[in-house]
Amino acid sequence: MNYPIMKKTKFRDVNSVIKHSERGFEYAYAHGVMGLKGRPGAGRAFVLKDGRRIVDFARGSYLGLDNHPKIIEGAVKALTDYGVLQCNTARTRLNLDISDELEYRLSDLFQARTILSSLVLTANMAVLPLIASGAFTEWEPPLVVFDKLAHATLTFHKPVMAEDTEVITCQHNDLHKIESLCKTHKRVAYILDGVYSMGGHAPMEDLLYLQDKYGLFLYIDDAHGTSVYGQRGEGFARQFIGGELGDRTIIAASLGKAFGAGGAALMLGNALQEQLITRYGVPYAFAIGPNVATIGAALASVDIHNSAELGERQRRLRNILERFDAAVPTEQSGSITPIRMIKLGAEQSAIDCADWLLNQGYYLTAAFYPTVARDNAGLRLCLTSEHTAEQIDEAAHLIAQWKAGQVRT
Repeated sequence: MNYPIMKKTKFRDVNSVIKHSERGFEYAYAHGVMGLKGRPGAGRAFVLKDGRRIVDFARGSYLGLDNHPKIIEGAVKALTDYGVLQCNTARTRLNLDISDELEYRLSDLFQARTILSSLVLTANMAVLPLIASGAFTEWEPPLVVFDKLAHATLTFHKPVMAEDTEVITCQHNDLHKIESLCKTHKRVAYILDGVYSMGGHAPMEDLLYLQDKYGLFLYIDDAHGTSVYGQRGEGFARQFIGGELGDRTIIAASLGKAFGAGGAALMLGNALQEQLITRYGVPYAFAIGPNVATIGAALASVDIHNSAELGERQRRLRNILERFDAAVPTEQSGSITPIRMIKLGAEQSAIDCADWLLNQGYYLTAAFYPTVARDNAGLRLCLTSEHTAEQIDEAAHLIAQWKAGQVRT
């Protein structure tokens, strides 16, 4: 393919990304480890369209709630009660009262003002431009600092934010850099993940210290931390903040992934934030929210979160993590985050390994550029409370075989 010669921009170089990742994508699709189709079975089983039954380590349903009978029943009941799938207008015009019910119940669950969104992506889209404008920092645009490993659904908005303020990137979890910027700038906003999609988490206690000392504004995408952490499933970031969030923290929570339903919720600290987002956040003012089935499923998940079952599933997940870590050392070993990365280096090696494992009945994600840095490819596992001890042991055995060079492809 011939690529046009274009001037490299400060924040985005899509042509370069395509150029340097196309070979990896072609290889992955050719080897059948991307674009798989099928339907879920019981537990973590997945039945592919060709009839193969595999054990899934790719989906982020960390507590196994995505196929919980109560979640499915909640979705069906909401559809039956309302007789419509979607209220097809912006939520500033007409809104279904079931949305209000879910926002009210999530506010109680998370102990924060809560606004629904169709995706974490659109939640980020609603908030980040407002942060850059200074709407949440006394109308003084802050210096916006992105963590280097912030999710793509965050960093995508850098060019838009740069229209209103200075935007920079710091090294991952670089507290010294963040503090030095707080010392030299009146307003600083730090954009980060609570739990990172490739493993690891934010140093919340240290960040809250910087917030208390300098007024650091935090926008935290905690999609991978929701439900996995906290007695109420409030998430990794929220569990560190006692009482109200205050006016210097906004958290985006996923209602998919471990929560088991769909959509997203913004946790807010005050009425002004809520007013500004609902009036000027583009996805709220000009787009529709989660559909009725998704809201019904989320309401059922709230019931589960308010029961003893949440704690039981969280404990089962911890046991699975300990079992895997004992068998396969990774940089994330010992962490209670549910994601593990097995580094293999070359993208072809990661794809070949994923291909071989799939043939053994285990599906692990081959992670390569641009998902991870070039020459830093590997396998990504989402561990869940519904994986069995036998599945963990067998997957660990197969991974060890590959890493020991005992496999011929």
